[in-house]
Amino acid sequence: MKNFSIGVDLGGTNLRIAAVDEQGNLLEKVTLGTRLALGRDQVIHDMCEAIRGLAAKYRDRASLQGIGIGVAGIIDMRKGVLRESPNLPGWADYPVRAEIEKRLGTRVVLENDANCAALGEKWLGAGRAVDDMAMLTLGTGVGGGIVLGGRIWHGMTGMAGEFGHMTIEPDGIPCKCGSRGCLEQYASATAVMRMVREEIDAGVAPTLARAASSDPEFSAKSVYKLAIQGDGVAQHVFSLVGNALGIALATMVNGLNLPMYVIGGGVSGAWDAFSPTMFREVRERSMVYAATVPAQMGDSAQVESGVGTRTIITRALLGSDAGLYGAARVAMMGGGW
Repeated sequence: MKNFSIGVDLGGTNLRIAAVDEQGNLLEKVTLGTRLALGRDQVIHDMCEAIRGLAAKYRDRASLQGIGIGVAGIIDMRKGVLRESPNLPGWADYPVRAEIEKRLGTRVVLENDANCAALGEKWLGAGRAVDDMAMLTLGTGVGGGIVLGGRIWHGMTGMAGEFGHMTIEPDGIPCKCGSRGCLEQYASATAVMRMVREEIDAGVAPTLARAASSDPEFSAKSVYKLAIQGDGVAQHVFSLVGNALGIALATMVNGLNLPMYVIGGGVSGAWDAFSPTMFREVRERSMVYAATVPAQMGDSAQVESGVGTRTIITRALLGSDAGLYGAARVAMMGGGW
């Protein structure tokens, strides 16, 4: 067996740990609940125990190259401190890296989860044919990452890629970041549910109202199912998602001129509901995209043949495992700082 590394996806609900070899093969994955109610020390303890278990299991057959930890939030990359995380309340200014290294007795790499997802897609997913790409992750919020020359680009302080807080609607919906009209307020699962509630409250969405009242697990995925079944209001909501993404992508394409932009996260599962509007918007708003658009917009068959001459906007391929693979890859590469 080849050398391997361990990647961790530290989320607010689930804690996932995986052993991945240097060829990108998933050796084993462990999924635990993130026991936030028991405090930070317990979560770190659970993580370290799982890491030790995987390391011991495979170390006799291969060399452990490193450990990478992906976590949502703003990270001080040089100090390994989690400045703020929407998924981990009470963890602000917490020295995550130092706490893990103290328990494991070895160096670890701490990285933003969206950056990990972008690197995972570059390594094994949609971005395999390019060296440079950007990624949007559409989940509860909207994250992002940039890969240049095959490595995560962190910017000056490690905060590059915060595409979810690009303004796409001046004086729009207030955002928790303190600004207004951020992409996150229009293209996340939370945004979908906000728009649905507004339509229900306005009395113009009877089908959605019935579904919301009868299904205790009514979610953005439920809205998508109604959209593909022909519900006009649900379709309108996802057209608004596509509009917001198109505006954001047009700005990214004009400013970065990268060969590929990848869209992942849970909401990307509604691709066929929002992508027609998204592609129309980005083509109308970006002169760079209009000049380099593939013959068939969004067609995965265009990815390989169009690299280097066309701007590819496409779906992620690795699903929820992108961040795990990326965290493992970060460890193999020795981190970015």
